[in-house]
Amino acid sequence: MNADLNTVRAFTEFAAQPTLAELVERARALQPLLRKNTVENEKNRRTCEENIQAIQDAGLFRLMVPKRFGGHEGTLRAHMEVSAALGEACGGTAWVVALTNVCAWFTGLFCEQAQNEVFGANPDARVAGVFNASPNTRRVEGGLIVSGKWYSSSGSLHADWAVVGAEERDANGAVIGQYLALMPKADYRIEDTWFTAGMRASGSNCVVAEEVFVPNHRLLHMGGAIEGEYATEFKDEAAYRGLFVPFAALILNGPQLGLGRAALQYVIDNAPRRAIAYTSFEKQPDSVVFQVQVAEAALKIDTAHLRAFRAADEMDAAARQGIKLDTLTRARIRADVGLVNTHITEAINILLSAHGAGSFSEASPMQRWWRDSNTAARHAVALPAVGFELYGKALLGVENTVTPLV
Repeated sequence: MNADLNTVRAFTEFAAQPTLAELVERARALQPLLRKNTVENEKNRRTCEENIQAIQDAGLFRLMVPKRFGGHEGTLRAHMEVSAALGEACGGTAWVVALTNVCAWFTGLFCEQAQNEVFGANPDARVAGVFNASPNTRRVEGGLIVSGKWYSSSGSLHADWAVVGAEERDANGAVIGQYLALMPKADYRIEDTWFTAGMRASGSNCVVAEEVFVPNHRLLHMGGAIEGEYATEFKDEAAYRGLFVPFAALILNGPQLGLGRAALQYVIDNAPRRAIAYTSFEKQPDSVVFQVQVAEAALKIDTAHLRAFRAADEMDAAARQGIKLDTLTRARIRADVGLVNTHITEAINILLSAHGAGSFSEASPMQRWWRDSNTAARHAVALPAVGFELYGKALLGVENTVTPLV
């Protein structure tokens, strides 16, 4: 009888899990609300609570939370498609959702005790994070005492926990360990530092901690994590078998894809109502130059999608099969991330010129998409030059002395 009940319960839980299409549709259904709040979000330099609550109600903050806690335990492809759908309406809000979900994924790599502390009592708990490591730590019995400032923590204004980088050093100052450290909101404060030209709505402020004790079970060893060696005891959960750096890098492409799609559709939709100033063209579509510009931008955006989703699908397939991607593929994915962002920013630049100088009116969403895309594209993990160098070294068999984040 108990076995029958367990079978029914397992089937019910499986049946209740939304499909990728359903999750994306939930994100699209939120677009009118997100568009309505874009000006307020920019003005206040944060995503408004109405957006956050609606996204929570839609279950989209649970995208990467384990099913054990009522989450969706989604794929990387799902993560990117949902954030892209949100990015069509508000880049800053999409960025918050993308970064919050990847931090939920990071949390799923910790041991069961740490996961229980974050999601056990509250499956809707949100985690914000930065992996830059603070050297201000010292070893004590049972863990580390951590202090520091971690800048540009997207979603920190809406988070219940923070996951931050921490270095452990010996008496001579040599690094002997690097970790991700999980801290509850009560242990840190937020410093208002996010004054930027773009992605203003992300509210990516600074996390500040002073003499915070982080127990060992809430420390994830970064050296092992980079090689896919995680503390989680639930090795059968394929969603948490993906490689750390490619996963963390690719999620940065999701909102960008949405920004590119939004700009392209806006220019196409408005073209029949716009003339080309100081020419004989009363409608933009009558101009061959305009046609070519739209085609070039569309192809760049399409190419960005093809590369981003190919990489995501490779990652998801490897995780399902329990295999580790080779160094060359990992380096190519790191390069893909930068190239995807480059394609999107270039496409938006073309569309700005095609649409005309009115793109820079404060009333036009084009200028916001341009600022948001260009700001997000400068994330350190997404820099094209670094990714290209890493890929070139891998192709040529040259030693990587640039960064371990591959």
